[in-house]
Amino acid sequence: MTESDVRRGRLKVFLGAAPGVGKTYRMLDEAHRRAQRGIDVVAAFVECHQRPLTEERLDGLEVLPRVARSHRGSEFGEMDLEAVLRRRPQVALVDELAHTNVPGGRHAKRWQDIEELLTAGIDVVTAVNIQHLESLNDVVEKITDVPQRETVPDEVVRRADQIELVDMPAEALRRRMAHGNIYAPEEIDAALSNYFRPGNLTALRELALLWVAGRVDEALKKYRFEHGIERVWETRERVVVALTGGAEGETLIRRAARIADRSAGGDLLAVHIVRSDGLTGGASSASLARQRALVESLGGSYHSVVGDDVATALTEFAQAENATQLVLGTSRRRRLERLLTGRGIGETIVELSQDIDVHLVTHERAGGGRLLPSRRRTLPTARLIAGPVSGLVLPVALTFLLDSTRDSLNLTSEALLFLVVVVGVACVGGVVSALVASVTASLLLNYWFIPPIGEFTISQPNNILALLVFAIVAATVAAIVDRSLRLSRRAARATAEAETLSSLAGSIVRGDQAIPALLERTRETFAMTSAELLPQPATDDDAVHVPVGPDAHLVLRGRTLPASELRVLTAFTAHVAAALERARLAEAAAEIEPVKAADRMRTALLAAVSHDLRTPLAAGWAAISSLRSTEVDFSDEDRAELLATAEESMARLNRLVDNLLDMSRLQAGALTLNLSATTLDEVLPAALDSLPCDPTDVKVRISEDVPAVLADPPLLERIIANLVGNAVRYTPPDRSVVITASTLADRVEMRVIDRGPGLPVTDRERAFVPFQRLGDTDNTTGVGLGLALARGLAEAMGGALAPEDTPGGGLTMTLSLPAAVREPS
Repeated sequence: MTESDVRRGRLKVFLGAAPGVGKTYRMLDEAHRRAQRGIDVVAAFVECHQRPLTEERLDGLEVLPRVARSHRGSEFGEMDLEAVLRRRPQVALVDELAHTNVPGGRHAKRWQDIEELLTAGIDVVTAVNIQHLESLNDVVEKITDVPQRETVPDEVVRRADQIELVDMPAEALRRRMAHGNIYAPEEIDAALSNYFRPGNLTALRELALLWVAGRVDEALKKYRFEHGIERVWETRERVVVALTGGAEGETLIRRAARIADRSAGGDLLAVHIVRSDGLTGGASSASLARQRALVESLGGSYHSVVGDDVATALTEFAQAENATQLVLGTSRRRRLERLLTGRGIGETIVELSQDIDVHLVTHERAGGGRLLPSRRRTLPTARLIAGPVSGLVLPVALTFLLDSTRDSLNLTSEALLFLVVVVGVACVGGVVSALVASVTASLLLNYWFIPPIGEFTISQPNNILALLVFAIVAATVAAIVDRSLRLSRRAARATAEAETLSSLAGSIVRGDQAIPALLERTRETFAMTSAELLPQPATDDDAVHVPVGPDAHLVLRGRTLPASELRVLTAFTAHVAAALERARLAEAAAEIEPVKAADRMRTALLAAVSHDLRTPLAAGWAAISSLRSTEVDFSDEDRAELLATAEESMARLNRLVDNLLDMSRLQAGALTLNLSATTLDEVLPAALDSLPCDPTDVKVRISEDVPAVLADPPLLERIIANLVGNAVRYTPPDRSVVITASTLADRVEMRVIDRGPGLPVTDRERAFVPFQRLGDTDNTTGVGLGLALARGLAEAMGGALAPEDTPGGGLTMTLSLPAAVREPS
């Protein structure tokens, strides 16, 4: 079974509103319930804080021993991650999620240890207090005046499969404190007067409730989407405010914020519909930017949505967000405009809102006038109807008016007045209305005002020319008005599309360019129910799919997009394609990285081996060549010295080749292990004998009660030889290398202690990189494989190798191996 086949473990988090509310106790209760159901549960790390009731609840559970680590002269007990992984329980209890590990372990934070347990398929039950969440760190410090130095990223807790809030009223918690159930007696008064003040505890409790409510809301939204539930569930107040980009926006935002504040935990969402009609007409990018900043400063969120129809887009967005209230500004159209164009956005939204309460808020710009471009036609339906009607009614009304003042005006003035009416009708209804008005006005002018009056005749040629000019002027004005409105509509649509793309570009600049974020942005902008990337086009008829690459298609579901919105979608698709290509390049780069690392290693190997292989070869070759020479008669002492030189060179060369072969096996994963119970007394002599050093340079101080370790004897010998050889190299001639061993829980720790110059903390990990020779400037001390090979072999046997400072100066290498408590299976 490969690592990818292992089921990922499930994480349950007990989230405490404050210290002492009983989250560890609840965690132990959970463990007992699971154990009673036959589940294998172990306490990997449980901190009882010397609280008797909590310690009693720990009874009956298997408790794994802690691993001791030294830090700044003190010993600390930490969770033994390796022991948990070897034990492989079904459920592990790991307390204090935000804890920072003592240096020396595999990870810096405990939540990283838990992540490794989950990856290994082990379920984890853990606990953490609300003040340790990263996003609330500064808020808690302002409330309590106590900085929280240990934090955990919110996302770690949000990813938990279950989050259970452990809460308690402030007074009840203070009573627990006063009764000595939380802190030691000498700490109670100080705690009650500082951190555990009623106001602090109440604020922390509210923070915990709101944070968990947000997590529950995310789960509810996911459930409603998966089950296709469109009706509003009024689980909490969620106020949506519609912004047009006009000056009234700030008034609406503040009014909506006050509505949201009336219920604790209410959400504020501002939405701007990017379209060429309705609320988008004349939107100011600068005003929208200021309003967005205002919304976010009030704790709300800003959204930009493309909608074919403003009212429909607003209500669909509000319903998708499970909004309970929708705040709109009253119409800015004048009374005459409302009369001509019919009902507005507000009235339509009221009809479509269903369970959502709609607030129409008055503002200083109400009724101030605003001509809105149309969505699909040059003129809206109301004006297309009002135009021809006006073309019939207004000339008749003018006729009655002029008939009462017939003696005061001449024919020219009367014709001009009719022309004004026709031009007015043309502005309202376009070309068709202008033609209706011009024909009506011509007939009325001919019948009532051109002699012979009361007959449809023309007695003079000039009158014919006047009527023709009259009709031509009316038609020309109407055509110009129609064209200007059409161009205005195009300009407004282009502005809206540019605004949408600008908003998208802004999201990318802010770092929201990840593929999931772009898909969510696309879904929200076009008011769709889902947006996903699929290798093939969608098969359902109601889905919109756009290719974004040779093997990927962007599939949107929810509604049919008009051609105008498809143009904007194309730009979004280009960004998705770019993000997808970046992800592919990153994946390709990740695949190439091991090849590059291997290439770097080969380069380093050639550079190092070119010298280090040549040196022992040259020395051995010279010694053997001298012995074979017939020109020199060597004495017995000289001959013995040459033979020793040759033997030492060959031994050095053999060690170098063995190190290279073992390192290559480690990197290829082809190293064969034969683990058995091995005592240190078995391997130490052979390891020390293989080193070209004086036996007095190394002192062994290992007691007889140190148990055997589970190891491969030849490999353990190699590790010790490399560690001791490295220590001897850096230890001054007047000092000795010391080897000690001790037992810690179920492990044996062997320490190789030198008195050399030591190693800076910043260089310690680099010392375990192959072909690194820190501190060597003459290239005479080997290829730098010793420590890298030693750590690799130790980890292959389930051990660990870590450097520490030697008290008084120097470096201590600590080799930790599992004790051979049982024969390996």
